[in-house]
Amino acid sequence: MSENNGVVLRMENITKTFPGVVALDNVSIDLNKGEVLGILGENGAGKSTLIKILAGNYIKDSGDIFVDGQKFEIRGPAEAVASGIRVIYQELNTLNNLTVAENIFIGEQIVKGPFRVVDWKTMIKRAFELLDTLNVKLDPNAIMGDLTISEKQIVEIAKAISKEAKILVMDEPTAALSEEETQSLFKIIRTLKSKGVSIIYISHRLKEIFEITDRVTVLRDGKKVGILKTEDTDENKLVEMMVGRDIKDMYPKREVKIGDIVMKVQNLKAEGFNDISFRLKKGEILGIFGLLGSGRTSLVKALFGANKIKSGEIFVNGKKLHVKSPSIARDEKIGLVPLDRKTEGLALMMGVKENITLANIKDLGKSFLIAKANERKKANKWIEEIGIRTPSVDQEVNSLSGGNQQKVVLAKWLESGSQIIILNEPTRGIDVGAKIEIYKLMQDLCERGSSVIMISSELPEIMSIADRIIVMSKGRFTDEYARKEASEEKLLHSACL
Repeated sequence: MSENNGVVLRMENITKTFPGVVALDNVSIDLNKGEVLGILGENGAGKSTLIKILAGNYIKDSGDIFVDGQKFEIRGPAEAVASGIRVIYQELNTLNNLTVAENIFIGEQIVKGPFRVVDWKTMIKRAFELLDTLNVKLDPNAIMGDLTISEKQIVEIAKAISKEAKILVMDEPTAALSEEETQSLFKIIRTLKSKGVSIIYISHRLKEIFEITDRVTVLRDGKKVGILKTEDTDENKLVEMMVGRDIKDMYPKREVKIGDIVMKVQNLKAEGFNDISFRLKKGEILGIFGLLGSGRTSLVKALFGANKIKSGEIFVNGKKLHVKSPSIARDEKIGLVPLDRKTEGLALMMGVKENITLANIKDLGKSFLIAKANERKKANKWIEEIGIRTPSVDQEVNSLSGGNQQKVVLAKWLESGSQIIILNEPTRGIDVGAKIEIYKLMQDLCERGSSVIMISSELPEIMSIADRIIVMSKGRFTDEYARKEASEEKLLHSACL
């Protein structure tokens, strides 16, 4: 990237307010041709608002937007597309019943003849050429619903460049990708850069920011804190800019006294894994690491009663359990913070207090006889104790940041008295400050006598926070490491066995 290539986008003094909230306060950014610009900030910093203004989903209150030096008033998505701007959101907008080619040209099908019938042959040929431009082998006739998430993402990129996108915005593009898929995406980004496409890249993963971006803009509380060349900064500096204070330790690890065995799993078998055995001790954080498809999620669902166990045994505090459903797991004081909190862990349209008491609702009465004052008291206790940032206990969970949503799921299991808490990718999709809070909360739980099983694909995280790490590959355990013995090389080697 060369800054002399020319500025393709300028957003000057952009301001946007919502009732009682200044989401953006005179924010200015610029993007050069063939550049990858990272945008960092905690949840609530203003990243999403800025991008939605650029995409035409929000109307700015004030400020100016220039594309190739020409001033544009973007009042809707169609105007953004006409300006050469395309946004690929974390939650992909694909039509799973249609083909790859149909998705790429949706709304702009190639037609022929006076009756404007769809020219399928040309459309499939053009789709193949677009995919070939990205150096990927993907069948234009394949049904979208049969593709992986990373393949669907490629289709979204092909759709964007089919409309001659000058500016491509990627919002948390690797949130659901494996390391291999992430590297494939980076190859595509580099290909687009070489063709002069400019990219805005939003991610909570600092490692990716250093690997793929040329410059980084940091937002905090709706304001631009600064902009830096990526090569001229480091992780500590960016974290400090994001949170507004010096972070001495990204992974705060305390030594907690580890006690007797509280869970013993012997020769467990279910769909996705086979012959799994391990032990979990009181006060311990047991890490389970594995690549996508290793069987990690299948295992934790089986431990929680969400997947049927075919054979094997589970003991908790010496008692043999028959965990046939999540309700049995709950009654045995096992809680699960799932991989996808929005679909599996929360009732998004309900309030904070209802979500916190949901797993233990039977203790509050039935139907309209629920003790509302007691419910509110219980919710307020956890809001204060684990630091859930919400305007009130009645606030819809859907409106909270990712980190606070994760805390609500955790509070639900603390309220139900869980002593064994399973966290599947506990910091997925949450900002740096919230990650540090989650790490501290996990250790607080252990100090209180609970035990934690932590599934994570982030190597620095699991190597720093877990007391012991078991590696999983192809549905089986391959190796086990004490925290001090583990290294990235060892864990990755074991994950590929």
